Amino acid sequence: QVQLVESGGGLVQPGGSLRLSCTASGSIISINSMGWYRQGPGKERELVAVITSTGATNYADSAKGRFTISRDNGKNTVYLQMNSLKPEDTAVYCCTVYYTGAYYKTYDYWGQGTQVTVSS
Repeated sequence: QVQLVESGGGLVQPGGSLRLSCTASGSIISINSMGWYRQGPGKERELVAVITSTGATNYADSAKGRFTISRDNGKNTVYLQMNSLKPEDTAVYCCTVYYTGAYYKTYDYWGQGTQVTVSS
């Protein structure tokens, strides 16, 4: 069983910053990648950013230049630093982990999400 603990969401004014964090624990042999997705009101879920175990990153176009994903492999934790936030960034942000677990099979697991609201 795997647990993901997300934190860092909240209410911020346009132009402000937030830092999300997500820590994975449980029956994990190794983590292949961790990332963040979001789903805004009336919108489909979309990838925000992902980082692999080697540090390779991929960002949505909307996140490039404003968001930075990073990872602490020793703590099985991923961070999403979000700067210059806009109202359209308002969404539930979900952490996801792609890992090797029981029987050396690969699995993915999703967190419950943390709300980010950008509003004046």
